[in-house]
Order: sequence, then structure tokens, then C-alpha cells
Amino acid sequence: MKQALQLKIGQSLTMTPQLQQAIKLLQMSTLDLQQEISRALEENPLLEREDEIEQYAEPSDNDVREQDTPIESVEVAVETDWSDTNHFDLNRPMTRTASDDEYDSFESRTSEALTLSDHLLWQLNLMPLTQRDMLIARVLIDSIDSDGFLDADLQEITDALGEELEDLELDEVECVLHQIQRLDPVGVGARGIAESLAIQLAALGLLGGDVTLPLALVQNHLDLLTKKDRTGLKRALKCSDEELDLALELIRSLDPKPGSHIGSNEPEYVTPDLIVRRNEDGWIVELNPDALPRVGINQTYQNYIKAGDKSETNDYLKNQLQEARWFVKSLKSRAETLLKVGTCIVEEQIEFFEKGPVAMKPMVLADIAERVEMHESTISRVTTQKYMHTPRGTLELKYFFSSHVGTDGGGEASSTAIKEHIKELIGEENPKKPLSDNKLSELLSERGFKVARRTVAKYREMLGIGGSSERKQVF
Repeated sequence: MKQALQLKIGQSLTMTPQLQQAIKLLQMSTLDLQQEISRALEENPLLEREDEIEQYAEPSDNDVREQDTPIESVEVAVETDWSDTNHFDLNRPMTRTASDDEYDSFESRTSEALTLSDHLLWQLNLMPLTQRDMLIARVLIDSIDSDGFLDADLQEITDALGEELEDLELDEVECVLHQIQRLDPVGVGARGIAESLAIQLAALGLLGGDVTLPLALVQNHLDLLTKKDRTGLKRALKCSDEELDLALELIRSLDPKPGSHIGSNEPEYVTPDLIVRRNEDGWIVELNPDALPRVGINQTYQNYIKAGDKSETNDYLKNQLQEARWFVKSLKSRAETLLKVGTCIVEEQIEFFEKGPVAMKPMVLADIAERVEMHESTISRVTTQKYMHTPRGTLELKYFFSSHVGTDGGGEASSTAIKEHIKELIGEENPKKPLSDNKLSELLSERGFKVARRTVAKYREMLGIGGSSERKQVF
């Protein structure tokens, strides 16, 4: 086969480093983007946070003479327009004052979360215990899990402590355990749910109430309560329906996990990328100014760049300046795309903001992509792990996209709206006679939605709601 050279002319799409960076920033969540910005600020001296950028006065005559060429004539090899990219600035709301940044939030100024063990040890130090009992109590507290239950066998604890304490017996360890069970929260240190409930009922009895019936129930017949055997409970306790209902109501008021409310972690909040609010003209979509730090070009290093200078330092600064401008431009492009997509979503889902989830319209990625003239993959990147703060809560952008469900009128309804109707029907049902999936399908049909029984079951499971047998309450 003869070898030959051929010249062809054609077009192809090239993934330039600038485009790769823009796509990478576009699909990042707010948290990941903050980390990426911090990394870029550390690596590139031409990038600065806006609050760190020094403001300079007009250069003096001496400064002008020192420069070979004014800044505007610096030649940097670029393939795009860098106008208005020296700063990426999100205008802050007019209601925000300068004093807002001078003080940290209340959550950031709170002390370190107190653990259940620390809470019990603090109370233990206020009790008149001997050194021997204090050692036993500390070992017992170390064996209590986060829910407040003793996660160890008393005999094993006795055997382990017997190496340090002479003549230690099981009764002595149990006596110290009873002292711990008197601490706050009531019911802590129990060896099971039955003992924890019994401790709490005994504490209520000290306040002057008759807890004989509920105490007998949790100590001897908790298995019947678990099986929801109302007839068996009445027979075993020899009580009437009214007495049993009062006992059950008291038991429901108890805490099955007394230690779970102490030592909980600080609340974690989602930082929304967009803010939706309503004014006299309608709904407005804005970028959240607090979601990202504002960055710009460091003028000090930029002023050092000289045209025609081939030194290594000058080339390094020119390359860093180009990368900094690419980065700032990519941030600006990300913000503009996010704002454009968020505005289209709000315009499409006006009924949702006016009436709630039951009015959610069916919408797919292609609907928004067609309106903003972008590819569906771009819309998917924009809506992934991006959140919108609305009067109806902070929602992920993907929440507004749902499949289509047919209606009797020949139209289409959103699956989100169907889920809301299912939740509403189940919330209004009789707990003793819960609605089956087939019945829910019939009720939805009466409301104009064509939903099969298996589809109802799928939506119900997605909502985290159990079947009719699981929802049935006999007490």
C-alpha cells in the first residue's frame, strides 16, 4: 500500500482549558466551589479577595516615568474579551448593613457541644459519693451509649473492676447504677427499653400520680404492646378500655431514648445559591451574595507587568494574570448561567409559588434547555447540588423537575403534585382504617388523576410512608 500525505479541512470542537475550567466550576456545589476558590487564591498571587484588594490613588508622575508602558498596553495572549472581568462582584442586598459582618452568628459563638457522658459526670461530681463509688460510676457512665442505655453486662464490669477494688460484688455495682439512673435525663443508664420506661414512670409517681397500671404494662406485658394486642392487654391487666387508653397515653409521653437529646451536633444549614422573593411587580430571583467570596485581580502585581519584558518574572506574572482572568470570567459565567436557569424555573413554576406543591407543573430538563438555548447536560450540571431559598423553604433546583402524569381532562400533572395529594389523603385518613393503595388510586381518580395502584405504592414509598397495615393504629 502506497503511503501519501493528504490535507483536509474540517471543523471540530476542542475542549480548551478555559472551557474545561468553566464546566468544572459550573457543576460544583457551593461548598466545593468555596474550596476551589480558596485553592486558587493560595496558588495565584494575581487573585485576591475583594476585601483584601488595596485601593490605590492615581499614580504620581514618578510612577508613570518608572513604567515603560501603561497598563492598558500590556499584551497578554488571550482568545476572548477580558472586559469587565477584573472583578467578580455580587451586589449585596440593600437591607444588609456593614455591622452584619462585624459579628459572628450566634451558632458560631456557642461553646462546644456537651456530650451525654460529660453531662452525667458533671452531675456525678455534685453527689456525695466515696472515692470507691466514684470509680465505679465513671466506668458505668463510660459504658452508656448515646441513646442513654447501658451497653455492657454488669457482671463483666464487676469482674473488670475487681482487679482494682477489693471485695467488689455485683450488688455494690447495681447500687451505684441506681444512683446514676436518678440523674438527668430520667431513664438514663437502663439496660433496656422496659427498664427505661419503668424508671420514668416511677419518677412521675413521685410527683403524685397513679402509675400502677402503666408500670405493670411496661414491666410485664411490653411484648403485647409491641404486637398491638389490645384484647390481650385488657385480659392481662384486668382493666377497662378507658383505663387502658389512659395508661397508653401516659406511656406515649415517655422518651424511649432518653440520652439522644443531649450532645447532639450543631445544626447544619444549606447555603442557597439563589434567593426568590416577591415584590409589587411579581417574583424576583437573585444570586445569594453570601454564598461565595468576591474575588478580583490584585492591582499591585498587575502593575508590575511590562510589555516587551522577556524576563522569567514578567512571563510568570503574565501567565498568572491570564489564569486569574480566566478564573474570574468562569465564576461570572457560572453566576449568570445559574441566575438565568433559576429565573426560567420560577417563571415556569409560578403556580407552585402561589399555591404550593399541589400546583407543581410537570417539567423536564429539555423544557428549560429550550428556553435558555443551552444543552440539557448544561442544565443538569447547573441544577445539581444547587439550592434556591423560597418562601416555601430551601429547595434543590432538581426538586422542580418531575415526570408527567395524565389527567381525566386530557392534560398532564406533575408527579410532585400527585405525591402531595397522596400525603394529604393519608393525613386525613382514619388511623384505625387506613386507606389502601387501591383506595388511594380511586380517590386520586376522583380528583382527576390517572394513577395506577402500583404507581401509588411507588410514590408512597418515595415519601417514606408505610403501607396500610403499618399505618393502622388499634390503640
